[in-house]
Amino acid sequence: LRLSPGFTFVAVLSLALGIGANTAIFQLLNSVRLRSLPIARPHELAEVRIVGGNGGLGITGPYGQLTRPLWEEIEKHQQAFSGVFAWAVNDVPVGEGSELRRAKGLSVSGDFFRVLGVRAERGRLILPEDAGACPSTRAVVSHAYWQSQMGGRDLGADGRLVVNGERTEVVGVTPPEFFGLAVGESFDIATPFCRPKEELRRDLFDVSVMGRLRPGWTVEKASAHFGAIGPGLLAETAITGYSTNAVERYKSFRLAAYPAAGGVSALRTQYDASLRLLLGVTALVLLIACANLANLMLARASAREREIAVRAALGASRGRLFRQLLAESALLAVLGAVMGVALAQVLSRVLVWSLSTESGSVSLSLATDWRVLVFAAVAGGLTCVVFGALPAIRGTRVEPLAAMKAGGRGMSAGRDRLFLQRLMVVTQIAVSLVLLVGALLFVRSFRNLMTFDPGMRQGGIVVGFFGFHQSQVPRERFGDFQRGLLDEVRGVPGVLEAATTTNVPLWGASWGHGITAGDTEGGSMFTWVSPGYFRTMGIALMRGRDFGPGDTASALRVAVVNQTFVQTLLGGGDPIGRTLRTHPEPNYPATEYEIVGVIPDTRYNDLRGGTPAQAFAPASQFPSLSPWAAMMIHVDVAPEAAIAAVKRRIAAAHPEIVMELSGFQARIRDGLVRERLLALLSGFFGLLAALLVTVGLYGVVSYLVAGRRHEIGIRVALGARRGQVIGMVMRDAGKLLVVGVAIGIALALAAGRSAGALLFGLKPNDPATLIGAGLLLTLIAAGASFVPARRAARLDPMVALRCE
Repeated sequence: LRLSPGFTFVAVLSLALGIGANTAIFQLLNSVRLRSLPIARPHELAEVRIVGGNGGLGITGPYGQLTRPLWEEIEKHQQAFSGVFAWAVNDVPVGEGSELRRAKGLSVSGDFFRVLGVRAERGRLILPEDAGACPSTRAVVSHAYWQSQMGGRDLGADGRLVVNGERTEVVGVTPPEFFGLAVGESFDIATPFCRPKEELRRDLFDVSVMGRLRPGWTVEKASAHFGAIGPGLLAETAITGYSTNAVERYKSFRLAAYPAAGGVSALRTQYDASLRLLLGVTALVLLIACANLANLMLARASAREREIAVRAALGASRGRLFRQLLAESALLAVLGAVMGVALAQVLSRVLVWSLSTESGSVSLSLATDWRVLVFAAVAGGLTCVVFGALPAIRGTRVEPLAAMKAGGRGMSAGRDRLFLQRLMVVTQIAVSLVLLVGALLFVRSFRNLMTFDPGMRQGGIVVGFFGFHQSQVPRERFGDFQRGLLDEVRGVPGVLEAATTTNVPLWGASWGHGITAGDTEGGSMFTWVSPGYFRTMGIALMRGRDFGPGDTASALRVAVVNQTFVQTLLGGGDPIGRTLRTHPEPNYPATEYEIVGVIPDTRYNDLRGGTPAQAFAPASQFPSLSPWAAMMIHVDVAPEAAIAAVKRRIAAAHPEIVMELSGFQARIRDGLVRERLLALLSGFFGLLAALLVTVGLYGVVSYLVAGRRHEIGIRVALGARRGQVIGMVMRDAGKLLVVGVAIGIALALAAGRSAGALLFGLKPNDPATLIGAGLLLTLIAAGASFVPARRAARLDPMVALRCE
């Protein structure tokens, strides 16, 4: 190998890229799905959940599975766990005035850290006695937050923070490796559950309940236990303020236990299928690289026929020769695997970085554990078998006498000897077509999403969240304060229009109510907006009127609905003047609304999903006002400049208000991270596959031409024109291309079924994509074949025949 540095470099680099890409994707999968939590005996951990989830009943928070009342009943009556705890995630304001910042909060029950076996790095962690009446006055911070925001200072007199407007004592710091129980996320501040003055909400599913199994208990036994005690617990904590059907639905839920050694993760739901698909893509790239290397090894074995013949003549057995050739392949595989593992460290971090957005970063431990090393070793071993075994078998079948006779005249391969090379090229072409089809599908799908019209204005919109919890505004004046805040924002230079809303569109949130419209019962998304909202968002009224100053809290309840609402709940026809009635829910009494307007269909919380029935009502008639406001702000300047101007104006007038502003379009793009990742990576691997095919086809055609130098020399000597020679060589390459493309299309159609759910506005068997990939591969193959064909056409017959 040292005597063939060019061959060695190309071989090792090809393997390092293939194995490195595979290992990087696997390393991400390992961190998200396979690795256990960094706690003592994670296999003992189990989670209690409602079988099949709550079906959209009530309000669901991040990672929320159960309600607080249900958790308290489980804590009292369960027998499956030696220790049980509950936790929830939330954002908390930290600091005061202009120094106020939002931190990632973790609310936990008193036994959370004890049951997990987490020990404090500094001070102590939360204990059961820390729980009490709200607000909590003790907290624990993560190691990262302690270092970055508290300067790593000693706890004590200086270890205090203002959390949720309250002076809070920081009693401890968690160890660096503990990030919580949500894989891919981290927390800043952990506070104990507290008891509010009012009764705990029974329809707020915002906590996750976990515990350590008792000795001798299994997850199955625990699941049966919770299935048995569940009906009683659910009856005791039945939701109130809902319809009879909703209450009975809640009571019919079933509880069960599930393994929780790996914690929970939104990344699993969002990216698991994508990462598995990308792992398959990188495996195909590695297969193409192996086919290329097998061709190189076959050509190299043919060039070494005389050397092998001499070894055989001197007494080397076929097994001894096979072991020597395979040992060379194994050494290349080992070098490629070692370099691949090193390359994977860089690639996996780039992948994690690409998953992070302006609105949130992904935090994953990418340490190289035994699973990653085993994966790389297996990948290296398989590549060795794939690209090394066949050339080694072929190389040891040489006849010593014939090889040494041919050695003086140079190599002249027979057509039967080239079957394997042709087979490898056909394989490369077929697999490359699959990757090119996938790349075009995902790139076009991403483009469809980026250019899709959701029915509303995206550019020039800033989304603002304003919390005035610390403004000491009485509850009865929440509406007046919001309207005053809206007027102040409208007065900022560069702001054209602004409106409040209870639900920001395309933000992933959902706010619905059961309704009765005429004789039809169903559900509709509900949003309360201030006058001018439709104008701000560029949504034109199709019929009726917009909301106005006369739609006050004491006026007739009115609503504007979309076309889907009219078709699905009103049966079409003229909806103006018709009524809808909401079903009762806590803080939302049954209310009758008169429909006064109709708007076109717009996307609700996701570009990918369909358009649900939507109803809009005046913000002044919102039945459950809170000390916060969400605004859609239309500006005629750069979003960054508008955000800075709004922050200055509001901070000067209300320094106690918590503000979070961002560009609407940028946040929509943040929601397309998965599609962007698939488009970028599949496009990159598709181009890499095309490059490998170019190299492979060029090498094989060159090898074919070299083996037919004598024949081509005679043809030219007998008068064959240059075009005829080029056509002869190109026809040979064309046959390989046709067979490879035909097999590739069949494979692409079969593989496309698994990717259909990840596409938008396209079908996996899209004809334009298949034709485009075929034409692109044809152009690549033609270019790769033309260079050696032209070289063959320029062959001097005297030079070609002189060696005979």
